Amino acid sequence: MLQQDSPDDFVLATGEMHSVKDFIEIIFQKLNLPLEWKGEGLDEKGFNPETGDIYIEIDPYYFRPTEVELLLGDPSKATKELNWKRNFSFSDLVEDMVNYELNLNHN
Repeated sequence: MLQQDSPDDFVLATGEMHSVKDFIEIIFQKLNLPLEWKGEGLDEKGFNPETGDIYIEIDPYYFRPTEVELLLGDPSKATKELNWKRNFSFSDLVEDMVNYELNLNHN
């Protein structure tokens, strides 16, 4: 991007759509923590099936003021003009984030 003749905007993204719930499930999987979901919509909760402890609850306070239905990065321009392609899957990205946080908290 920085070596182009003229400046332009590019989106670097997986081109995949994932929910916050997908993100949470991958984190729990990477940490080998049990997680089950109960309820629906705003009443859905993620809990530890062995202890019954609630891990995840939805708080509408954190919703965007105007919630959008779909958030999806389109990397097609970067792919076409820069011959860019992603090297990480969504799961790989989440794993890197988890590992970073674990290392950060151990130093």
